[in-house]
This record gives sequence, C-alpha cells and structure tokens, in this order.
Amino acid sequence: MIIGIGVDVVDLARFERAIARTPRLLERLFAESERGRSASSLAARFAAKEALIKALGGPGTLRWHDMEVVNDEHGNPGFALHGATAAEAAARGINRVHLSMTHDAGIATAFVIAEAGAPSTI
Repeated sequence: MIIGIGVDVVDLARFERAIARTPRLLERLFAESERGRSASSLAARFAAKEALIKALGGPGTLRWHDMEVVNDEHGNPGFALHGATAAEAAARGINRVHLSMTHDAGIATAFVIAEAGAPSTI
C-alpha cells in the first residue's frame, strides 16, 4: 500500500550558486558518501531528499544525513535511512521506498513513493 508520494525539482544554476556561495552546504546536506559528485548529481540528490520528506508527511525531526541516497549493485538509486528518518518510516509502517532521479535542461527532479505492507511478488 502506498503511504506517501513526493516530488521535487531543483534549478541547477541556483543550486550551483548556493553551493559556491556557501560551500558548507555540502557538509550540511550530504553524507560523506554522497559528496564529490557533480553539481547536477548533488542537485538531484537534494531533490530526492526533499521528495522523501514530502512522502513521509513533512520535515518533523528529519535530518539531511539520515536520508542517504545510495545505489544498488545495478546502479539504481535508493535510500539508506538512518536515525530519525528510519524511525519515522518505521512508525508509519514504511518498509519500501522507491526513488527516481533525473537532471536535464537545467532542472534536477526526483520522485519518491513510500510503501507499507508485504513486499510485492511482481
């Protein structure tokens, strides 16, 4: 069962200006494993985190480092949830989070679906 859906877009030029103006944003927004990527890739990851917050129903006590964007063995994006974010997902019965990200034409976009219940057999 779908518990929440979130989508977010980030203007790449605006994001690049923000991290150039305030380099500490990278440390604040991203886990160490996420840093060192291109600005467009980081913008997509930021959009993913914002979309996850929306899918979970709002910011509450969620922290940026508790939403780590990772890739599986096939290169597909997903989340490693930690701390307050993992606790919030568990409290809502969420046991699966789907993530899609893209960046093109000056925009980064992310879409998140949070599910609860038994994993699908399809």
